[in-house]
Amino acid sequence: MSPRRLLALCGAVLLAASCRWGGQDDASGEPPGAPTGVTAEAGSATSAHVMWNAVAATGAKVNRYEIYRGTTKVRDVPGSEHMVDITGLRPASTHVFTVRARGTDGRLGPPSRAVRTTTPGAGPADDSPPTPPAAPHGRPAGSRAAQLSWSASADDRDVVSYDIHQGGKKIHSVGGDQTSTVVTGLRPGTRYAFTVRARDAAGNVSPPGATVRLTTAGSASGADGPAATAPTAFRAVSQESGGAHYLALTWTPPRVDGVITEYELRLDGRTATSLVYGGDAPRDRAAYRFYLGREAGITHRVRIRAVLPDGTWGGFSAERTVTTGGRR
Repeated sequence: MSPRRLLALCGAVLLAASCRWGGQDDASGEPPGAPTGVTAEAGSATSAHVMWNAVAATGAKVNRYEIYRGTTKVRDVPGSEHMVDITGLRPASTHVFTVRARGTDGRLGPPSRAVRTTTPGAGPADDSPPTPPAAPHGRPAGSRAAQLSWSASADDRDVVSYDIHQGGKKIHSVGGDQTSTVVTGLRPGTRYAFTVRARDAAGNVSPPGATVRLTTAGSASGADGPAATAPTAFRAVSQESGGAHYLALTWTPPRVDGVITEYELRLDGRTATSLVYGGDAPRDRAAYRFYLGREAGITHRVRIRAVLPDGTWGGFSAERTVTTGGRR
């Protein structure tokens, strides 16, 4: 075989191999990961509100989320959303939910951890709705979130949940003992109208409270983000163990429309590490310990921020100064 013909043949083989490899790369990309931060709360005696965090785009782009009760799929939700109401449940029963993400390539990711909620009993016949939530108030929380609050509604029995509506669409629900929330996933520089309704165990829904109108900040709202989405009560203390110095941190997670499962720790103005909770993420008080080194007398500045349920960054906590070998 002549050298010229051999080179042509090799080129054809390499081209075919390249095409095959390109196809394999496209097909071998990872499917979407398992949704994190999944929660389920009873919305009435026959419904539950299921929420989860948006799946990061490390694998295939999410086309939709599939919600399962036990082993049965009960709902499909567009990939742009991360919450849904499941209706038609039995009263006074425990229900188990998982969420899976399906990519645009059709592949289904692994299930989330299972979460449980118990619907209240239906009780005697009840056709009296709660009173409307009073004194609703809202303010923008940066460019992509809004902080809402209201006064508790009254009911002849109990308020089980509050529904938050944006325009005519329900976008969120919180427990009946909660009178504030931070709604995420909004657009910068956009005007919104929110209303809040109370719901009792029988599913009776109150008239809406007064409409809350606000405009989110423009996209250039500052790198530190809004205080409403920042961890609060942030504390940092130097600890010593076996001749090594550690940074002991505690904080209260921001109360937003979902569960915070990931944080970024900034040390001396640079990203030091990411903290990701694989199981149950703390909702009331969080703690973490970080290795600093073996030298005493070194001063560090530290602060943290959260990845919000919609996948965007929340605001930074207050900055703390700590010296190794010292208390703060």
